[in-house]
This record gives sequence, C-alpha cells and structure tokens, in this order.
Amino acid sequence: MNRIVTPSRRALIRGAAAAAALAPAGIVAGRVLAQGQPKKIKLSWNANAVCLAPVVVGVHQGIFKRHGIDVELINYSGSTDQLLEAIATGKADAGVGMALRWLKPLEQGFDVKLTAGTHGGCMRVLAPPGKGIARLEDLRGKTVAVSDMASPSKNFFSIVLKKRGIDPVTEVQWRQFPADLLGLAIEKGEAQALADGDPVAFIQEHKFGLTEIASNLSDEYQNRVCCVLGVRGSLVRDDKPTAAALTRALLEASQVTAHDPDLAAAIFSKYAAASAADLSTMLKSQTHNHNPVGGDLKRELVAYTEELKLVSVIKPSTDPAKFADKIYADVLV
Repeated sequence: MNRIVTPSRRALIRGAAAAAALAPAGIVAGRVLAQGQPKKIKLSWNANAVCLAPVVVGVHQGIFKRHGIDVELINYSGSTDQLLEAIATGKADAGVGMALRWLKPLEQGFDVKLTAGTHGGCMRVLAPPGKGIARLEDLRGKTVAVSDMASPSKNFFSIVLKKRGIDPVTEVQWRQFPADLLGLAIEKGEAQALADGDPVAFIQEHKFGLTEIASNLSDEYQNRVCCVLGVRGSLVRDDKPTAAALTRALLEASQVTAHDPDLAAAIFSKYAAASAADLSTMLKSQTHNHNPVGGDLKRELVAYTEELKLVSVIKPSTDPAKFADKIYADVLV
C-alpha cells in the first residue's frame, strides 16, 4: 500500500469546503454505501502521472472513505495488457488510465468496464520557436520525437494529422527516444518536434525553451475526455453499489482538483519530482471538471474508436457503437 502522508488541518478544511461547494452539481450526488465496514478496493494507477492527482486527493481528503470505500493504491508500471488483465482477473478491482492506451487492449475482450471519464488534457506537441513549426500542419515532412511508439500521444496526434489531411505514417516520421531526452533530440537536430504527456512534456518545454503547438484540448477536442476509470466487470455485475461509490468518490476528487488545483498539487507533490507550483500549473491546464458518465461517456468512446480506425489502431471490422456498449457501464443510474 502506498505510504499515506497526512495533510494539514488547513488542507483538510479547504478540501472539505471544495467538495461541499461542488456537491450540488450532481456529479457527486447519490447514495453513499450503507454505514459499516468500508469496502476494500484495490485501485491501480501510475504515480508518475500528474493528471491522476485526483486519486491521491481522494485518499488524503477522505473522499473515498466518506463514500464507504477503503482504497489500497497499487502503483502499476507494467504494460496496459497486463494492467487490464490484472483488473479483469481480480488482482485489482479498478484502475485509472488513458483511453487511447486502453481501447486497443479492450478490443481483445478483457472483462473491464469503463464507468467514467476523469479529465481532459495532458498531451501536447512541442517545437522550438522560430523554426517554422507553428501548427500541426507544419509537421508534414518532419520528425517527431516520442517516448513510446504506441503511446496515447502518438495515437492522438496521428488522428489529428489524419483529419487535417496529413498521412501520419508516410508524411511524418516518428522516432523513439527516452522520455527525458526528447528535448535533447530536438536540440541535436534528430527531431523537429516532440509529442508526450505531462509531466514529461511540461519539463521538456521549460528545460529546452519549447513552444506548445497543440494539445489534446485543441480545437474540436476541448471537451473530450483523456483518462478513464475502469472497473472489474464482475464487480459491476455483482456489486454495483460499490462500483458506483468508487466512481462517485473519484469524480468528487476530480471536482476538488478542478476547484483547488493548488491543494491537489500540494498533495501530489509527495509523489512527484516536480515542485507543487509546477504541478499546479499542469493541473490548471487540464479539465478535471469534465467527467462524462453514461451516455456522454459512450459518445466519447464511440468517437475515439472511430478515430482510431482512421489510423489503423482499431480493426476495420469493429463497430464503434457496439464496442462502446460492450466496454462501458453506467453505474450511477
């Protein structure tokens, strides 16, 4: 279990006030599990991902406990296939991760149901100023540095390039480098731009004086979710109230993060190398108040599936609507 750092009394008061102020919005409304022993839930997450700060906000501010959930955090760094298999087989009960990394493995049939989107934002394309790259269309004929050839950032910006009339396979070269060397690859002339998520993108931007060209909140994507909560299918079927309570608690923590990013950054800084001020800046650039569930979540999953077919990630034979129906669950009704 991750070591829990006790927040200050002032932080607790601020977090409680934020949750109270946001409660009428409906996201956090609904039944809390009946009083008694809290349900133990193993929740997988990536402690290096600043966009998952609501997970630890929920722990440190007692939000999960108020919803009757006793969360054990599992910092998971394996492959997405292994993570989804762990959830599907009960080694974990739920996990939080990026939709564009999860959808292809979910196409294989893992028994994991997506119950909510947690936020938008956190992926960006960066380039040096004054070098002729001011928009995504300028990447035609250029080399883009990435840390993973199957990364959500590469998939997402490949989709956007395709929609802008640029073939991301033949007209853009993607080259893999270690995450902390992406900016150096640009400096050495081995790439002209980079695509990655925060905190890597944020650190490389400021270390190498780069400029943001686009993000996954640009243009038509400003209201699109990025990360999702996935719950063990058997838990959704056999204990829907617990799945609902977990979902509500995480969305409440997301709302607290949106309302008070400084508080969320202070809590998450115990897990990160970046300063609380930098973490707060990153969180403010993300949309932690965008939490689609039910039909709204399904529509976003359909859109992503259709787009992943454009870049040959999802099979041509996959029906986006049927696929979304299979992988999501509306546990809050």
